[in-house]
Amino acid sequence: MASLDDAAVRDFLTSGTKTGHLGYTASDGRPLVAPVWFVLDGDRLAFNTGATTAKGRAIGRDPRIVLTVDLQEPPYAFVQVQGCAVVSEDLDEVKRIATLCGARYMGADRAQEFGDRNGVPGELVIWIETDKVIASLDATA
Repeated sequence: MASLDDAAVRDFLTSGTKTGHLGYTASDGRPLVAPVWFVLDGDRLAFNTGATTAKGRAIGRDPRIVLTVDLQEPPYAFVQVQGCAVVSEDLDEVKRIATLCGARYMGADRAQEFGDRNGVPGELVIWIETDKVIASLDATA
């Protein structure tokens, strides 16, 4: 089984601006998937969402989530992280993760702007406490 401690997995997750695909459960039991910007924060993946969004409400009901990140060009690869959400409304943490996501996806020159915009009341930071990691880093091999 793969691990977030694996250097190749960490490199895959942190290189470039791959979007994560977050799987969660709707209130009626349907599986749903939504794109998210994420960062690796220590040994956990982290992202932001609004408390009243479908994602935020669903995670509040059922913290079991999955995040899949893929590479849509050769060598075609993916990492899937299964686990439970740890949710915080602490504005310092919300803004810190929003700023890190801003730096990753929008560039260092806009990181603070993104952090300021999304590090506000009503926003959440969510970390994934990992239960299982599945990785295929070269589907062409």
